[in-house]
Amino acid sequence: MRREKLIVISSVLIDVIGFGIVIPILPFYASEFGASPLVITLMFATFSFFAFLSSPLLGALSDRIGRRPVMILSITSTAIGWFVFASAHSLWLLFLGRAIDGSAAGNFTTAQSYMVDIAKDEKERTANLGIIGAAFGVGFLLGPMIGGALSKVSHSVPFWFAGAMAAVNAVLAFFLLPETHHKRDGYKPMSFNPLAPLVRAARNEKLRPLYFTWSFFAFALVTSQSVFALFVRDVFGFSAFQTGMAFTIVGAVVVLNQGFLLRNVWLARYSESALEVVMLLVLFAGLLCIASELLLLFYVGLLGLGTGQAVLRVVITSQASGATDPSKKGETIGILSALMSAYMIVAPVLSGYLYELNHVVPYLASAVLLLVGVYFALRFRRIAAATVPVS
Repeated sequence: MRREKLIVISSVLIDVIGFGIVIPILPFYASEFGASPLVITLMFATFSFFAFLSSPLLGALSDRIGRRPVMILSITSTAIGWFVFASAHSLWLLFLGRAIDGSAAGNFTTAQSYMVDIAKDEKERTANLGIIGAAFGVGFLLGPMIGGALSKVSHSVPFWFAGAMAAVNAVLAFFLLPETHHKRDGYKPMSFNPLAPLVRAARNEKLRPLYFTWSFFAFALVTSQSVFALFVRDVFGFSAFQTGMAFTIVGAVVVLNQGFLLRNVWLARYSESALEVVMLLVLFAGLLCIASELLLLFYVGLLGLGTGQAVLRVVITSQASGATDPSKKGETIGILSALMSAYMIVAPVLSGYLYELNHVVPYLASAVLLLVGVYFALRFRRIAAATVPVS
């Protein structure tokens, strides 16, 4: 494996382990400050709001000045955000910590751009993105296990640990991470309007259906994450440790799919556009199983949740980057991240409200929207077939 690829994967892995540590524990920690389910989901939305503003800008910035400085900045911001969160003594500091983290949440997006930069062809591009996704899955496999164990000491300890890991990651990236984007124009004017890339995305008739599909997928994924810990606590009586183990199962499924099944099974049997439709339906079925409130079907639903998100992340990102001008790939991937962040603003707040009505409503609403996503996936497939194939 090339040195650049190995270092990028290591950076992503360390960052996602930190992320995986804290996500299952965050609702339990915030509850110690008297936060209601709606306030907890607003905390998720705060991170997403700042990530929404920063992701397209950072993606475009990485096209202009390079991937390396943007990724180092993002990792450092993550470390500072988690330290503020861990040391909080009131709710407003919890929100401040999430805002700092979200304000430069471009490390995963920039890592994807790294892997696109060094790909020699479309198959390697998809495989490279799959490796990044597998690292993401490993982080979600190991992170919740570590977070669950540390939560037995204190609910704040996992956040200190996550901040320390991010700080180490920033140091390693500073000394070891190379630059891979050499065809950049540092003198080209760049807009600092965070909405400008999204406006350009809305005008892109070819990619517009793909962006819609990504949006509905994002809503379903964010909903499952933002109320998941509350759901398993209230429905099944899970502790913080048990919640971490449930996330670990999802992480294991993601690793299996992106590390082995994606290349050897899914891409061997389906085109990227066909696989997109199949995985939307798999995710749809998984959410219905979780909403059943039956423990056995809940675990079946975790398999669908892990499989659907693992493959869809890679396939949609690969199709978008493959249909984009080479000089705009970083911005395009940043747009996908911004759209995900936009729904991470809206979905947690809405799901928190729906959750207070009934625990299963957020999952049922997400399942319905995934069917709408299937429509746009089929539409993009027709557009792509009529022009230049992207898969």
